[in-house]
Amino acid sequence: MAPLFPDAPALEDFEPLSRNETLLRPGVDAVARSLGLDPDRLRRFPDGSLPVYAAGGGRVLKIYPPFDLPARDREAAALRAVAGRLTVPTPGVHARGELGGWGYLLMDRLRGESLAAEWPRIPDPGRRRLAEALGEALASLHALRGDGLDPLRGDWHAFVAEQRLTAVDRQRARGLDEHWLAQIPEFLRGLPLPGPAGGGPGRRAPDCSPGPSADLPLLHTEVMREHLLVEEGPRGWRLSGLFDFEPAMTGEPEYEFVAVGLFVSCGEVELLRRALRAYGYAEASLDADLERRLLAYALLHRYSHLPWYLQRLPPPPGARTLEALASHWWGLGGAAAL
Repeated sequence: MAPLFPDAPALEDFEPLSRNETLLRPGVDAVARSLGLDPDRLRRFPDGSLPVYAAGGGRVLKIYPPFDLPARDREAAALRAVAGRLTVPTPGVHARGELGGWGYLLMDRLRGESLAAEWPRIPDPGRRRLAEALGEALASLHALRGDGLDPLRGDWHAFVAEQRLTAVDRQRARGLDEHWLAQIPEFLRGLPLPGPAGGGPGRRAPDCSPGPSADLPLLHTEVMREHLLVEEGPRGWRLSGLFDFEPAMTGEPEYEFVAVGLFVSCGEVELLRRALRAYGYAEASLDADLERRLLAYALLHRYSHLPWYLQRLPPPPGARTLEALASHWWGLGGAAAL
């Protein structure tokens, strides 16, 4: 009997077949039948690194290759932890399981359209309101506490230490120019990052001494237009959904705003400032120190890819320092040295 799914023990095996519905659908259809869903109603969403299908009846089916089962478990745990507790809707989980070595989640389908798709037609006042709503939503996310977060906790300090050690090698593997690579070690050395008792809105953390990771909040880590849904109503635009909690983890709150600056406000400083103020930052703390810390977290981010960021948000002519990049991408401290 032929296997339901193709063989994909590692990411490099999965990537070539991730869009191949001829190979994937026998297994996906079998999962659907096991859940009492009609395979003929499955419609794959065009975006995303993993196969995700509208399954009818207000449900979404997400499929995970064998090596990514921990991400399935992480997403399920995060969605259960946030269910009904944020200022923005998130998908509820209806089923979690495995078939043929591959994993799946059956979740609610949220209302609305992708913010990435709708952005061009949203007027400036609507964009500003959405930025503020996003700040409020992230504040509600980071305020969560309780045993439900335990499956998502790791050793944040060990993670940051490892990312510091490997920062240059990871960016070199991505193809970053040597001009930028040479600046990374000194930039990170000169920038203390908050410890568990520091950071956060309007505060400063003078040292980075380790503390209990249990004190750290839940982070989505990839808040971008593609992972937000919006609706237009009589009172204007509103956030109608936040999804894709697959990379969720606990950590320092400022790590969250790497993606917000790069993939939501996309260099529009006023939008980022509105989000940060709505989150709870004091106006006086929106400064060059914060923008440099955000660039540091961008370098330390699990999925950091500076060459891609440079393509998405090219720096102005003459901007050749990491400080200038921080100013260009987050823009909180005025002009930076070129």
